[in-house]
Amino acid sequence: MGDSGLESRMSHELDEVERRLREATSHAEPIVDETSRHLLAAGGKRIRPVLVLLTSQFGSGVNEQVRQAAVATELTHLATLYHDDVMDSAPLRRGAPSAHEVWGNSVAILTGDLLFARASQLVSELGPRAVRVQADAFERLVMGQLHETLGPREGEDPIDHYLRVLADKTGSLIAASACYGTMLSGADREIQDAAVRYGEKVGVAFQLADDVIDLVSDSATTGKTPGTDLREGVATMPVLLLRARAAAGTLDEAGQALLSDLDDGDLSSDEALADLLRRLRGHDVLDEARAMAREWSDKAIAELGPLPESPEREALEVFAGMLVDRMA
Repeated sequence: MGDSGLESRMSHELDEVERRLREATSHAEPIVDETSRHLLAAGGKRIRPVLVLLTSQFGSGVNEQVRQAAVATELTHLATLYHDDVMDSAPLRRGAPSAHEVWGNSVAILTGDLLFARASQLVSELGPRAVRVQADAFERLVMGQLHETLGPREGEDPIDHYLRVLADKTGSLIAASACYGTMLSGADREIQDAAVRYGEKVGVAFQLADDVIDLVSDSATTGKTPGTDLREGVATMPVLLLRARAAAGTLDEAGQALLSDLDDGDLSSDEALADLLRRLRGHDVLDEARAMAREWSDKAIAELGPLPESPEREALEVFAGMLVDRMA
């Protein structure tokens, strides 16, 4: 983060958030306790708690409500992962078997519901506005997943549609994290609004970077099976950019072969999927997707204008850059 004092404070607070997450996911019934802790134990970046804690520095700093909100945002995020893995048939999450692979779809879905409930209990103690922030973020999370499932409407640009899906599915909760941190620490409303805009754009940048990472990294690095979205027919940004070039008549022969295999090929075997990934990694459409992620990161940083120059603002700038630098 650049400031050793700030970094030390944030590290200490994250340790406390982690302790509370373990407490919030515990349950008296052994099987429920095991399923609830499954993804938490697998680790994670804790992006949302970090942002809650960091943005609180633009008000009075970390307090009890800020800590509670940090836990609630991560619980909400964890809950969405249980549901996402069922919908995507993902075999791995954070390097461990997905919950539905271990206990089945019903248990995985209900575990996600339980974590949503735990998060709501925590937020209910933070006041009416905090409850509304959580409710609005939750609605957008669901609508983003629904729009992704249904696909773009007739005449709707697929790339614009996908960016809106990312803003809802990923940006909404990261924006809520920035809202909690500034709001619950008493920061000025102008700072709250700027932090929310930053959070949403950071969320889009993060997911665009993940689209690239899903194609170029191995499961040991990402904790997920590379190319799962391709196999399931989920069009992420690199594939949408291929299709946009095809529609414009500018797609090269290698790209046309990739689209042909995506549309009509059999990707059920690991060998076929690995071959497609290898060819996609060598196509310049990935550079275009990388550039788009960096553009959204730059947009997020530009939203920090109303925030005072400080180590905390610099940390937010670094934070936005780090999320897309993972693509290298």
